[in-house]
This record gives sequence, structure tokens and C-alpha cells, in this order.
Amino acid sequence: MLTKKGQLFIACGFLLAAAVAGCNSGTTDEQKSATVDSSDNGGAVGGADYTQLFDGKTLTGWEGDTTYWHVEDGAITGEIKDKPLKTNSFLIWRGGETKDFDLVADFKITEGGNSGINYRSEQLADIPFALKGYQADIDGKNVYTGQNYEERGRTIIAFRGQNVTLLATDTGRSVGNVWNAAKQGPALGNADSLKSLIKANDWNEIRIVAKGNSLKHYINGVLMSEITDEDTVHSKSSGLLGVQVHVGPPMKVQYKNIRYKAL
Repeated sequence: MLTKKGQLFIACGFLLAAAVAGCNSGTTDEQKSATVDSSDNGGAVGGADYTQLFDGKTLTGWEGDTTYWHVEDGAITGEIKDKPLKTNSFLIWRGGETKDFDLVADFKITEGGNSGINYRSEQLADIPFALKGYQADIDGKNVYTGQNYEERGRTIIAFRGQNVTLLATDTGRSVGNVWNAAKQGPALGNADSLKSLIKANDWNEIRIVAKGNSLKHYINGVLMSEITDEDTVHSKSSGLLGVQVHVGPPMKVQYKNIRYKAL
């Protein structure tokens, strides 16, 4: 996520994107059509054929700055207290690289919190525990939860409610923190109506399905954003997985029941 999300620029970018994508259309039927069913991966979502990536007790298999990461109440917990962050910091899963996969997890975040799950990402050599890559965005006020934000890359590549194709061009750039080389498809739903399905300061389920150049983000079983990435210059087919604490005010984010299935 960008610092404070560049809220003024994003607001303008969102209005433009909403107009193009038709995000103010009716939503009830759209939300129902986006609801997850088992056919999306050939089995029960989060079922027995998924691998647990977190043992519920320790950070074994994960690596990050323990100033900000620990286990609390059976959940991976990222917390900023009295020591501010200088750069976004990730707890990185060390079980290998993600490629095509289905990931399901439960998360909870405080109102002022800012976080996300990075995948198909690369670790920077010059900044401790920093990742660059796709991110399933999460924030405590649910302004951005469900969107696709490319950390240290193309910035916002799909708002909540958008179905986007990222174009194969080397002339794309970020304008107001929104990537401009994109084509809008049929809207998945109204951004505010989709927001109403996300619980504030409570546990929610997030699901990421990445297969080939198709990237889907679900919250509580509803498709929130979808990308087809045809940008051969910037797209990534594999990389690291990690969860984020973001620079800013004191916050807490928790993740548990993290289930992973290679596709």
C-alpha cells in the first residue's frame, strides 16, 4: 500500500475509474453471481486438500522483524506500538515461492490499521523485509479492502468492484496512484455495496486465487476485484508470499487459519 494511500489522488482516480467501469450499477444480483462456489478450484474452499501455513503457536516457517510481528491468541499478529516504522515491513513465508495457487485466511484489523497480503513478490535487497509485487489490500476502515495494489510497482491496478485487463504496453504509468494502461470490463458490483459485506473490527475471510495471468480477490466469499494481467513488462508469474504492517499510526492486524493449495 502507498503511504496513507495517497487519499486525495485516489479519490479522484476512483471517481474516474468508477465512471469507466460502471461501478454505480445495481449490485444485489452481481454480488450473488460473484459468490464463491467449489467449482472455482475443483473442491471445497479451504478444505482438507489445503495446507496450513501457520501452526497457530509460533512463527516457524515465517521470517520478519519481531519488533512488529508475534503470535497472539492463536494468530499471526502485526502490531505497531511505540516504535514507528520507517518503511512497510513484511512477515515473509519461507516455504517456497507462490505460482498458481488458492489461498484462504481469516484476518482482523483495527480501525486505523493498514495491511495486505503480498504474493508473487520479490524481496528487496536494500530494505529489511520489504516486498515488491501484487497485494490483496486490507485496511481497517475498509476503504481499500479487496482491491489489488502492486506494492512498489504499478500502484492501484484494480479497485474493489472492478474487473480489469492490464494492457501489454511499455508506456503505462501511474497517474494519481492508479495504473493507466488498463481496460475496464463489466463491473463486479458497486464498491460501497461490496464494502457493506466486510465486517469492521471483526474477523473476515480473504481468498486469493492466482492462476496464470488471472488474479481474483474475494472477501467473505464474494469476488471483490479481478485482474487479467497481459502486461508482459511488469507482470509476475511466481514469487514470495508475505503479510504486511504499514507505516503510520499504532495499529494491529491478525491472520489465522492460513490455508494454501497449489493449482
